[in-house]
Amino acid sequence: MERERLGSRIGFILLSAGCAIGIGNVWKFPYITGQYGGAIFVLIYLLFLVILGIPVMTMEFSVGRAAQKSPVHMYQQLEKKGTKWHIHGLAAFLGNFILMMCYTTIAGWMLQYFFNTARGLYVGMDAAQVGESFGHMLADPVSMTIFMAVVVIAGFAINSIGLQKGLERITKYMMGSLIVLILVLAANSIFLKGSGEGLKFYLLPNTQKIKEAGILNVIVAAMNQAFFTLSLGIGSMAIFGSYLDKNHSLMGESVNVAALDTFVALCSGLIIFPACSAYGVQVDSGPRLIFITLPNIFNHLPLGRLWGSLFFMFMFFAAFSTVLAVFEVLTACTCDLTGWSRKKACVVDCIAVLIASMPCVLGFNVLSGFHPLKAGNTIMDLEDFLVSNILLPLGSLVFVLFCTRKNGWGWNNFTKEANTGTGIQVKPWIRWYCTYVLPIVIIGVFIIGMVQYFS
Repeated sequence: MERERLGSRIGFILLSAGCAIGIGNVWKFPYITGQYGGAIFVLIYLLFLVILGIPVMTMEFSVGRAAQKSPVHMYQQLEKKGTKWHIHGLAAFLGNFILMMCYTTIAGWMLQYFFNTARGLYVGMDAAQVGESFGHMLADPVSMTIFMAVVVIAGFAINSIGLQKGLERITKYMMGSLIVLILVLAANSIFLKGSGEGLKFYLLPNTQKIKEAGILNVIVAAMNQAFFTLSLGIGSMAIFGSYLDKNHSLMGESVNVAALDTFVALCSGLIIFPACSAYGVQVDSGPRLIFITLPNIFNHLPLGRLWGSLFFMFMFFAAFSTVLAVFEVLTACTCDLTGWSRKKACVVDCIAVLIASMPCVLGFNVLSGFHPLKAGNTIMDLEDFLVSNILLPLGSLVFVLFCTRKNGWGWNNFTKEANTGTGIQVKPWIRWYCTYVLPIVIIGVFIIGMVQYFS
């Protein structure tokens, strides 16, 4: 069966960026930027994005495009006889599956909050009542299951239509809408009365914040954000590389994807910080910021119901773009492993993801007494830990070693594929860095992440 292709270069960039742009990026990036010194943190982050994220992404794209297979079979096309690199293909498939076991629930939260905001549920509530509303949502397994199921079924329904007619077409519309929404929301926040302090907090270098956090912690935070923001290491980027033509070099495409991902992350801060400053609200991290602080702010905004609805529509698009991209990885892997048609693979994967997502949903209510790994953890925390702290960094290390070692694919094969087409080329002088320094940096990210998690 002839392999499907993406219809356009912009489709490839938007799909890859849609996979990278996620909820954690949108709500975490603004908070840690403010926490770790504003503009100085952003500059350090961009440096690590260039020296860490872009090289690994280029390698993952290259392996995918050269192999023309999904992650479960891509190594078999390129590895030397007798080697075991292909084991990582199965780990990548597992990583994408585990990611969707928790991510579909988060996407369901965004969808539920969009509907609740649009119908005015939070109008007239004070901060305590908005907080109670979030708690009630987590305590209700039925509503969470319904919204999670809508996300899963809709996602696989779109993917079942086909690569170009389903996934690529919907992602183009959704990512285009996401960019428009984020610009409109950012402009609205920036021009609020009293927004100036929030902009200063977010964008101006703050040496006092750096002293409080410690320069080493700032560097580590920037390095971690640059690494994890692009969703590298589990084959999500490789699959879109396998659908790409050879007209453009892959380092140039990696720069485009990273730039779009960073643009959305930066703009999300322009929505959150000016609005919080304008209404004297303390910025919190994680779910509290999105689900408690911001709905309270929208209650005080002129046309707040409209702006709140648009914000949660934006957040849902950010989440759903990742869901669609990862569902494509699962579908492609299932097709390669079984020989099934796209539609049959989507039906089976849909049922599997629905069942596998239930522990995460129930972890906030029926199974709330179960705390894996450490006190206070939920099942979602466990699933996120397995992907973010183990599979992403170690998977990225495998891609780097495979592309630089003689017993892998090798540097010459990698650069030949990466440099095919017009655009930014992988230069010979980068070889020493990618072969010796980059693996050490990734191992450092892995060790630091594990220490910080359990300390």
